[in-house]
Amino acid sequence: MSRHIQITFDAHDPKALSSFWNEVLGYVHPGPPGVDVPEGTDPLDAWDDFLARVGVPEDQRNSRSAIEDPDGQGPRVFFQRVPEDKVAKNRVHLDVRAAPGLQGDERMAALEAECERLVALGAARVRRFEPEPPMSHGFIVMADPEGNEFCLD
Repeated sequence: MSRHIQITFDAHDPKALSSFWNEVLGYVHPGPPGVDVPEGTDPLDAWDDFLARVGVPEDQRNSRSAIEDPDGQGPRVFFQRVPEDKVAKNRVHLDVRAAPGLQGDERMAALEAECERLVALGAARVRRFEPEPPMSHGFIVMADPEGNEFCLD
């Protein structure tokens, strides 16, 4: 029997990092439990109101955040506040499939366009790897705003 998974990021600023990955993946922030979030309302604002209403101290309200695939296909991504800095290369990373089915120059152009979009959101470009058929179709290594490496693939 297969298992559902959740991907968890350690973060200094869970709300900001979840907002970044929300844009990268096309995910959504779920609303608080038992709260109907009207269309056009920011779920993070609803969370702020909810946490205040249930008595969570203000300094603890950004201790965690989550995003979910609106289609229910991909894993939930959870962000938890930790005090320590990231000090080494990730041992596990995400591959963001930004050019499915594309090859050669068309693929690399699509990856470059997505790279530009993500840099504008706060990511950093680390390195481009050129296609080396048949083993690699080319990819771009990036880092999110807190330094977690990921690949545009």
